[in-house]
Amino acid sequence: MSETNPRTEGLKAAIVQVTPFQQNCTLIWDDASGKGAVIDPGGDLDRVREAIAKLGFTPEKIILTHGHIDHAGGAAKLKAALSVPIEGPHLADKFLLDGLADQGAAYGFAADNVTPDRWLDEGDVVTVGRHTFDIRHCPGHSPGSVVLLNKAQKFAIVGDVLFRGSIGRTDFPYGDHDALINAIKTKLLPLGDAWAFICGHGPGSTIALERRTNPFIA
Repeated sequence: MSETNPRTEGLKAAIVQVTPFQQNCTLIWDDASGKGAVIDPGGDLDRVREAIAKLGFTPEKIILTHGHIDHAGGAAKLKAALSVPIEGPHLADKFLLDGLADQGAAYGFAADNVTPDRWLDEGDVVTVGRHTFDIRHCPGHSPGSVVLLNKAQKFAIVGDVLFRGSIGRTDFPYGDHDALINAIKTKLLPLGDAWAFICGHGPGSTIALERRTNPFIA
């Protein structure tokens, strides 16, 4: 587990890398209220729950950025364990969430199909304690990928849409490179250089750094 500073007053974040894909399961919580959320619990739920206990917050929801197994494979079991709702991703990823068990069998680790309690769409708002995140639908890596934007402190959680120095894969049958680049250029880059983000794999970054150095969008 590694803690990170999202630069948001009272909002804390930590990352637990899970699954053989080393996915960043992100824990965010409001320091004042002690309420938080688990974002993309792909697996290794014992480690995730140990981190929650160590950090001392109470999860009030699970949030999914998209439907791939390394992000959503453990969501159903974690929901049952914590008795909390699941929000996201966009409805366009329903076919992926309906096929998680099959994905798990193919990749050799356990996963369960899951249906969110709330699908997310462009312009929706997600709350975590006292903090709000605006939702942007950013298809391309998957049809239903969403990103979470905290405008107050210019902090985002972007799933596998954008990485430090790279972008999400689009070589799946349902991938769409042009749609992904369009989403990044129209919904993320215009946020401004001051924005920082946590992504689904690897280290976080800033819009400024990606605008200057990312070969896919620079």
